[in-house]
Parts: sequence; structure tokens; C-alpha cells
Amino acid sequence: MSKLRIVHCFRSPVGGIFRHVRDLTEAQVAAGHAVGIVCDSTTGGEFEERLFRDMEGMLALGVHRTPMQRHVGPGDIASAWRTYKLIKGLQPDVLHGHGAKGGVYARVFGSLLRVSRSRVARLYSPHGGSLHYDETTTTGKFFFGLERLMERFTDHLLLVSDYERRAFQRKIGGPHAPNSLVYNGLREAEFEPVPAAPDAADLLYIGMMRDLKGPDIFIDALALAEQQLGRPVAAVMVGDGDDLPRYRAQVERLGLSDRVRFLPPMPARDAFALARIVVVPSRAEAMPYIVLEALGAGKPMIASAVGGIPEIFGEGSAALVLPVQTELASRMAAALENVAAYSALMPPLPELKARFGAGVMAEQIEQIYFSSLGRR
Repeated sequence: MSKLRIVHCFRSPVGGIFRHVRDLTEAQVAAGHAVGIVCDSTTGGEFEERLFRDMEGMLALGVHRTPMQRHVGPGDIASAWRTYKLIKGLQPDVLHGHGAKGGVYARVFGSLLRVSRSRVARLYSPHGGSLHYDETTTTGKFFFGLERLMERFTDHLLLVSDYERRAFQRKIGGPHAPNSLVYNGLREAEFEPVPAAPDAADLLYIGMMRDLKGPDIFIDALALAEQQLGRPVAAVMVGDGDDLPRYRAQVERLGLSDRVRFLPPMPARDAFALARIVVVPSRAEAMPYIVLEALGAGKPMIASAVGGIPEIFGEGSAALVLPVQTELASRMAAALENVAAYSALMPPLPELKARFGAGVMAEQIEQIYFSSLGRR
């Protein structure tokens, strides 16, 4: 089988998109492909810098970081030109864009590269991205119109959940480009259990500190759960973001400061040992890695019934709640009353491995790359 030059383009090197790209690049390098990354240089912290340092030695096409704006604006012109020159110099066979900004760049620049050289496969993975916008708003209408336009320049659309596909159909139409559903996957080592430490807290929130992910819901629900249980509940909140000071103030306002510990970003499996139950209170998701990681580590979970999360647990699972303080609080209290019994309600590990393995994910995506290039 011929080897490919693959470039992954995305904006922010944090969260699920970065995790997805790291897993893909690792599997693609192992398969003998030359892989590179182009992403924003203004986001990410010390934790992400360490991850980049670990990756640089294995990527034949390197890690290239340049400023990329989150929102559309005049600065986009200079940013786009710098990014295009970087990608052109890498001479990719496959240009895979992740997220809204990475998706636009990959398809526009891939189309420009076709003018001067042989075929470049242009792939796009939304990872939620622009699909989170409300289709009735001016912003939503703008982005969905852009998505419809960009479909003309898409060789293959990769969706991480059936929810994402339905959202695309409802908000954008189609999809008219060739498309496939490929679930996110975990590495084999991530299916090893992570027991709670002897001094573990009751509950763990791990993720970006922004309202979309629901830290504010988690904090309010924590206070209500204490009232229902009639005892203090200890929690750890791991992550970073611009809204972190607001969540610290919320904890202080509710009188929870002595029971809620804030920690900076760390590897998920390190965080899992810090608490008995993991809570994902997101208002919106596509197919979050943190849910897969926690279940792979054998952690009991409470998760919002949004996006692709019900596809992991199955409809009607006791782990699923609406991202509302009162409902989340009731589930927290019920789970903490008997953690062992609640743990037994989680999906079986063999089933998770068969559906959400990184090897399965990488193999499916590799086949799509070759198909998009017209190769076997």
C-alpha cells in the first residue's frame, strides 16, 4: 500500500479535537505515513506544550503553529495567507481539517493546491464546531451558509456521531458530499481501570472552563445534592479557560470553597483517580472523548443526554440526565448513596472496545483517505 503525506489542520490545540488528532497521527505514523500538524499558536498552555514536545519527534512533516483567529475578521486574511504558505510547503496528499476554522482552511487551501500540483484529498471533520450554533440566529445562518458553500470543495465529510449527522442534515442540509460516520476511539491502554485514590473526592469535573461544558451547572447541582444527601459533598474541578475566575466566585458564593478543589489541566487518567464518580454536564457535545476515557477507565459516570453521548450509553441509560441543575443534583445524590450499585449500570467494557477502539477508527479513516484519492 502506498504511503501518504498527511497534514491535519485545526485551530485550537485543546480539548477533544486535539486529542482526536493526536490519536490519528500516532496510528498513521505507525502505518508508515508522513504526518504533520498545522494549528494556532496563541491557544493552549503548559500541558499542551508538553504534548507537542512529545509528538514532534515522530512527525515527519513536523508541528507548525501560527496565529489563527477564532472568529471571522480582517485579521483572517493575514492568518490565512501564513497558514496557506505553511501547508503548501508540506506538499500534502491529504489535507484533513478539524473544526470550523480548520475545515475551511483545509478545503480552500486544498483546492488552491490542486491548481499547481496533483490531486490533494480535502477532508473535513466538524467535531461539533459550527453545528453548535442556533440556525435561527444571524451568526448561525452565516456559518451554515458557509458550510453549504464549502461542501462543493469537500472530498469527504467525516462525522463522529449519528447526532452530528442529524444536526448537519437539519441545519445545513444534505450532506451532499461523500460522508461517513467514524466514532472516536481509545488506545488499548485506556481500557485499563483507574481505581479511586484512598482520599478521593466524591465527584470530578474535567474539561474546558466554559459555559458550553457546564461547569456552572455542576457547581449549582453540587450545592443542591448536598441538601438532598444531608452531608457535605467533595468535588474536584480540573481544567482551564477564560471563565475560570467566574466559577471560582460561584463556588465561594455558594459556600463550597472548602469542598471544591480547582486543579490545572492534567492527563485524564491522572484526574480519574481523584474522585469516585465523573460528571460531564455539557450543554452541547458531538462525541466527547472524556466520556469514552472515563468509561474505559472503569469510572461510573453521570453525563448530559446531549449530542452523541446517548450513542455511547444507549437510550434510557441511568447515567444520562438533562443539563439542568435540579436533575443533575438528584442523579448525583442517588449515585453517591450507593456507588457500587451505580457502577454496575455502566456499559460493558467488551462492547466499548468493539465500538470505540482507536485502531478501528484509524483504519476506517485511512481507507477513506485512499478512496478520496482514487487509490486502493
